Amino acid sequence: MNKEEKMIKARIRSTYGENHQIFGAYDEDLAAKCRNGVFVGKRTDDIVAFRGIPFAKPPVGELRWKRPEPVEVDEAVFEAYYNGKSPIQTEWLTEQASYYPQSEDCLYLNVWTNRSCDNNQKPVMVFLHGGAYGWGGTADPLYDGHNFVTENPDIILVTVGYRIGLMGFVDLSYLEGGDEYPDAPNLGLLDQIEALRWLRANIRAFGGDPSNVTIFGESAGGGSVSLLPIIPQAKGLFKRVIAESGSVALTFSKEECKAFTDYLIKACGTNKMEDLLAMSEADLMRINEKVNHHNNFPQRDGRLIPVNPYEAYLNGVTAGIDVLYGTNSNEMNYWVGEVGGIVPFRVGMKVAFENDMRLFSREDKARVGKFMKLRKGHDLWKIVEFFNDIIFRLPMIRQAELHNLNGGKAYIYYWMERSTIEYRGACHAVELAYVFGNTQETIYTGAPADEEMSKQVMQMWTNFARCGDPSIDGFDWKPYEPGERQTAVIAKDNIRMHSDVLSEQRKLLMPIIKYMVNPSYADLDYNVPYTRKIFGMAAAGLTAIVSGIALIHLLRDK
Repeated sequence: MNKEEKMIKARIRSTYGENHQIFGAYDEDLAAKCRNGVFVGKRTDDIVAFRGIPFAKPPVGELRWKRPEPVEVDEAVFEAYYNGKSPIQTEWLTEQASYYPQSEDCLYLNVWTNRSCDNNQKPVMVFLHGGAYGWGGTADPLYDGHNFVTENPDIILVTVGYRIGLMGFVDLSYLEGGDEYPDAPNLGLLDQIEALRWLRANIRAFGGDPSNVTIFGESAGGGSVSLLPIIPQAKGLFKRVIAESGSVALTFSKEECKAFTDYLIKACGTNKMEDLLAMSEADLMRINEKVNHHNNFPQRDGRLIPVNPYEAYLNGVTAGIDVLYGTNSNEMNYWVGEVGGIVPFRVGMKVAFENDMRLFSREDKARVGKFMKLRKGHDLWKIVEFFNDIIFRLPMIRQAELHNLNGGKAYIYYWMERSTIEYRGACHAVELAYVFGNTQETIYTGAPADEEMSKQVMQMWTNFARCGDPSIDGFDWKPYEPGERQTAVIAKDNIRMHSDVLSEQRKLLMPIIKYMVNPSYADLDYNVPYTRKIFGMAAAGLTAIVSGIALIHLLRDK
């Protein structure tokens, strides 16, 4: 662990504490009476923060790998001073919540409200964090809500913890006794739904309007809020959706999920559920260290998630909500830092590209060839732009098209404000500091985010939550419709509408999204022409060389 990592870990750990029951007097002005207890928050200036409120029973013991169960009625009074523990995950520099204490018992949420506004029917914005469905948590300082509700006193902000990785997205059907755990491939999504149910029942205690809830998320969180509208169990729990750099494409087939199960069985040395259930939490953490780099995305199981999620959008399931979708112009550049620099990034991109090309028909390979000729510059950046489109931008556009086809209102943005970190550009996650108003959190931006631009972005997001229209003074954000395809291009001092951004790329590559290309790398085959050309040796020896460049981190999501 280097000096930077040690500093970040110390900072995150310093915020840790445990909430306890309160006996005797307490400040009723800072309390919210909920179904499962009275929760007392902390006040800083006009902001009251309620941290670490349980929204489901702890998923431990007999509830391990089971769908979340509702909390029980309780009249006791509890502190709500500290974040709940992060879900189990490996520690990673760009996932700051990974340095916070971890536990299976991680189903907690945070609420921020501004007491300078006494409206008791405030719009509610519920954030779902990213992290490839294998990392992240509410303790990340980037998601702290103090500045957000200071700037927007009539909004209530909520952040939600959910199970990830080994505990939240694992197919156990291949294990002896695993048929008793049919929900295991998508538990994290079920956790999110349970949190929304809890909020619907309790948010009035904080001054929120349960009929005006906007869910928003980035990366895996963006994928989550794209999936929740097509899940029947989530119907009626929210009114609007903001998806940042995530879509239904960030899902796996049952076949893709099996690779992670195979790694788990090998790491545990058993294929029996009774052995996994007998493991301690410490055992699970050790196992997770071995398998976390191969984590799953939500499974298109045909039960919770349709085998083809786009069909649900086509069939009008989402028509009753408003949506705001967007991606960043240099999404994939985020992974320059994740893999250790531009050299391994160059190798990794080429290997991933050649692996994906094997899946395509001759006609679709020709489409990609035309795309490569259309783009200017070095082949590396052509490949990067190819992945920007088929993993992020085009699936999001398809969602908007299908949503609009059934009468739903959609808005789209294209983020172009850049990070100051070398090679990052307008990379994945760079917008988060602006969205939350946490401009001094520079882990993705490099330099502090511009304060005025942050205020504009927050105003757009919150205006959408208030009334379904993200327009602000001086900028009329037009809805996205298949005709003109109006898109908000967002950059400092230059927020503008643009008709059909990168239209030629869209037309060429849109048919390719049917392959559901996503950041899956567990089955990457390094025996491709590019690596044979580089190393000039037999394919049998290539895996050890390329994996030594930390390729396993290549397509980790934010």
